[in-house]
Amino acid sequence: MNTDFTSMPLPKLIRLIALPSSIGLIFNTLFNVIDTYYGGLVSTTALAALSLSFPVFFIVLSIGMGMGTGATTLISSSLGAGEKKKAGIYAAQAITLSFFNALLLTVVGMILAPHLLKLLGAKDEYLGIAVAYMNIILSGTLFFLLNSALNAALTSRGDTKTYRNFLVAGFFLNVVMDPWFMYGGFGVHAMGVGGIGFSTVIIQILGSGYLIYRIKKRKIMEGISLTEFIPQKRPMLDLFKQGFPASLNMMTVAIGIFVITYFAGKFGKEAVAAYGIATRIEQLALLPTIGLNIAALTIAAQNFGAGLPSRVMDSWKLNIIYGLLIILVGITGVAFFSEPLMKIFTSDPNVISIGIEYLHVAVLFFCAYIFLNISVSTLQGIKKPLYAIFVGTYRQFLVPLPLFLLLSIHLGWGTKGIWWGIFFANWSAAIFTFFYTRRRLQKLMVPLKK
Repeated sequence: MNTDFTSMPLPKLIRLIALPSSIGLIFNTLFNVIDTYYGGLVSTTALAALSLSFPVFFIVLSIGMGMGTGATTLISSSLGAGEKKKAGIYAAQAITLSFFNALLLTVVGMILAPHLLKLLGAKDEYLGIAVAYMNIILSGTLFFLLNSALNAALTSRGDTKTYRNFLVAGFFLNVVMDPWFMYGGFGVHAMGVGGIGFSTVIIQILGSGYLIYRIKKRKIMEGISLTEFIPQKRPMLDLFKQGFPASLNMMTVAIGIFVITYFAGKFGKEAVAAYGIATRIEQLALLPTIGLNIAALTIAAQNFGAGLPSRVMDSWKLNIIYGLLIILVGITGVAFFSEPLMKIFTSDPNVISIGIEYLHVAVLFFCAYIFLNISVSTLQGIKKPLYAIFVGTYRQFLVPLPLFLLLSIHLGWGTKGIWWGIFFANWSAAIFTFFYTRRRLQKLMVPLKK
């Protein structure tokens, strides 16, 4: 039975969507934590190579994540307007689009990855490990993108439990498969750090099979024929209109990570490794709130499609309040336990020291993420995706780049200059975004007052 987005009490609806999403995403980050942990067992160089590879692959992954967001918006809005057939066509076209995107991105990614890794400072063994890992990960691009499209079809109907189940199962599989493929045994040759990437791809393939099974069982694509998977001009244009800005927003995040990693690399591979570990810890603290972004998007889209702007406004406010309350726990945990958390992944004192330095600044802008992410998700839900590009460019590139140059290089603050640059960029963007979103939502309600 589909969730009633337009009449269910908002607190209950938010919990129904956000809780499974948050649990799933926590396990997804733990999945990455396991990768980081095993990379650290090999060497600091291997750990740095994994950290260096993340922003490069995130550029590829951002396309799938953005298109998934666009598909969720269109499917949810159609369902809110009572157009079930149209919602099914959008889902089918999103799946088709993921195939074409995957083909392009796999080829382009494999060509550009070595050059991007060199730009970030990788060379010799450092570069070799990173390239080998990236080539394996890029071979699974189709399944990363396909899973985003399949999840959009489920999430738009209030089903966040299926994807949660996949992410939880994927974590436990990864705990077993990472060391198996790294060190070999039971008919498998030792693959070293490449085994970490191979494990990830295998799990994504299994996830695609599970998500397709659940979509068939729930009859989500019922009434949709194979011919409706053939590219159609109008739905494809709509998907690009909603998904491409979201992809560009995610791309700015990837570029932001790229820029930070580039500047961190100027202070040695220890700084790169420290940033990689610290961001995993940061993600763990933030992930209980990420489900609220998904709730904000789907609730806004369904109620916008149904012509209920007051519920969109109320959902935005309530999600922000919940987010701020939840993140206080993360702030407290990271602030007081940053050192033991860093020591889980490495024994290198330089890496630990730099990681602690970052985390102590990061907790001061955790709340900014709440205002930013929930507001941007709500704007995407009401089909205002272009703002995400503006704010993403501002906080990931336009402001950080000159600040990093000024603080870390010219004023000699070192890595601290990078972290404080991130602080200013996020808070200035969050304050503006909050007031901009409030004004846009108030404008939606004007017709009701006439």
